[in-house]
Parts: sequence; structure tokens; C-alpha cells
Amino acid sequence: MKARTAILLTIPPLLWAGNAIVGRLVAHDVPPILLNFLRWAIAFILLLPFAGPIFRRGSGLWANWRRFTWLGLLGIGLYNALQYLALQSSTPINVTLVASGMPVWMMLTGWLFFGAGVSRRPVAGAVLSIAGVLLVLARGEWTHLMELRLVAGDIFMILATIAWSLYSWLLTRTTGPADIRGHWASFLLAQVAFGAAWSGLFAAGEAVISAAVIHWSWPLFAALLYVAIGPAIIAFRCWGAGVQQAGPAVAAFFVNLTPLFTALLSSLILGEAPKIYHAIAFILIIGGIIVSSGRAPARR
Repeated sequence: MKARTAILLTIPPLLWAGNAIVGRLVAHDVPPILLNFLRWAIAFILLLPFAGPIFRRGSGLWANWRRFTWLGLLGIGLYNALQYLALQSSTPINVTLVASGMPVWMMLTGWLFFGAGVSRRPVAGAVLSIAGVLLVLARGEWTHLMELRLVAGDIFMILATIAWSLYSWLLTRTTGPADIRGHWASFLLAQVAFGAAWSGLFAAGEAVISAAVIHWSWPLFAALLYVAIGPAIIAFRCWGAGVQQAGPAVAAFFVNLTPLFTALLSSLILGEAPKIYHAIAFILIIGGIIVSSGRAPARR
């Protein structure tokens, strides 16, 4: 794997770790589904000056609207909404740890729906990588694993992970129009446009069944800007480019860096120094990435 590809796939987990922490911090200030809609509405506005022409008549966007409808639903409408919903009842570290099952779900969805085979190297890489994640969860002592309790948020995150797996495979297994595919902002805006529409629809449903309101403040506004620019625009751009180069099965292992980054960021926020088990977990996760990327999985 090229260093550039590895960097592209490392940036999203770092930004998503911050997204999990921020999402938890504002959980009592804004309803989760509405938070997702506001995030992508801001991202839409920021991307519009760079890729507005895709909405012109005759653009490849309209000829391929079904493709972008699915990408927007899975990667933006469902994944992010379910993640914020998970953070209402679960902690950032638990949410990112549940998401560490991504390599397994990525292999399963690829095998079931996209004709991808499964070889020994990805399985071995998954074992190493998940071992590193479990080490973080256990805080260096395996007996702590017995204290883990799943909550509703963990179930929401499992569903989110499945949605993201399908989204990632769709990125590589379908072709898009040349006028959009060749420009990163256009390709991302096409997804955001449909994703924001899905998010708005879900937010409207949330407003009907929930009495939650927004508690506006400058910290909340800053949080919205962060989740719209970092974990949304920058992370999605890097993830899309990285998946195109490495493939979804290998890229999935980089998601396991998210709980490690979450633990480190939480430690920094709480003023606690990283522990030795963080370093060991990092080695295990990187080892899983190296092993899994040694050879592409076979195809049926």
C-alpha cells in the first residue's frame, strides 16, 4: 500500500473520533437526527460554490440519480443519524468500539452482495485489529471485558456499521458520470444533496414523535461547524479517495483506528496521559492493516 493511500485512510478515523466526542458533548443540546441534518445542510452550503454546476439541466447527476440516492441514504442519511442516535445512550469509546466490527461486516457485505471472496489474510488481519480494539476496551486488563454492557446505542451503531459497509462497496462497484466523478467536490456534493434530503426527511419524523428542542449556544455552533467540515467534508473526501485506491475490504481495517484515537482524545480532554496499552493496541491495529493489505481478497 502506498503511503499516500495510508494517510488518506488514517485521516477519517481521526476526524471521526472527534465527531464521536463532539456528538456526545452536544447530546443534550440538539436532537440526534436534527444534528445530522444540520451537519449536512452546512456541508451542502460549503460545497455549493465549488460544485454548483452539477445541478444544471443535462448534468450527469440527474441521469444517475438512483446511484446517488443510495449513496446519500446509506453513507449520510442512515450512518450518521444512527451514530448520533447511538451517542444518546452510549459513550464515544463504546460507539467507536462497536464500529470496530467494520472489517467483518465489510467482508460479509462484499461476499453476500458484491461477489467478493474472503481469503485468509483479511481474516487474520481482522483478528489482530480487533484484538487491539479489545485491549483499549479492557484498559489493559482483560478482566475488564466482563464489565462491558451493551445498550440500545450499541445496537444502533451495529446498524450504522452495516449501512457504511454497503456504502463503501457501492463507491467502488458502480460507475458515475464523468462530469461528476472526475471532480471530488462534485462527487461529494452529489451525495450530500441526496443525503441531506434523506436527513431532512428523518429529522421531520423525529420532530413529530419527539418534543426535544435545540439549546443554541456558541459552543453548539462551533460543534456544528466542526462536524460539517472535518468529519463530513474532509473525512468523506479522504475516505472516498482511499477506498478507490485500496478497496473497501482493506480500507475497513483503518476504521479500527477510530476507538484508539477516541481513547487518546478523551485522555487529552480529561487531562490524562496515554497508557502503555494504547501503544500496544496501536501496534496490533497497524499489524492488522499490514496483514490484510498484503494481498487483495479473491473474487468468486
